[in-house]
Amino acid sequence: QVQLVESGGGLVQPGGSLRLSCAASGSFFAIYAMAWYRQAPGKEREFVAQAPSGGSPNYADSVKGRFTISRDNAKNTVSLQMNSLKPEDTAVYYCNADARVLAGHWNGWGQGTQVTVSS
Repeated sequence: QVQLVESGGGLVQPGGSLRLSCAASGSFFAIYAMAWYRQAPGKEREFVAQAPSGGSPNYADSVKGRFTISRDNAKNTVSLQMNSLKPEDTAVYYCNADARVLAGHWNGWGQGTQVTVSS
């Protein structure tokens, strides 16, 4: 199947920057959309940004102008550059991907990486 491994989380002061990365590995024929979601304590998981296999990326209104998603199709990786971070960006960030595998369609999540924005 497919494994998604995130990296790059940590503690940053308000106004700072972090870059998250997610690498897909395993047995698959193709990776389609790759996306980032986040879940803050006591809240539901929410969409952050998506990089489709073709076309323009999509962003949640709360991160537009501050976050940039990019992907390297050759390496099956997706990154999230987060600038001007705010305390409300504190959450566990999860990578999500759609893939075509032998059994058909696959959608799954990484283990998550903690982002904490605090002074």
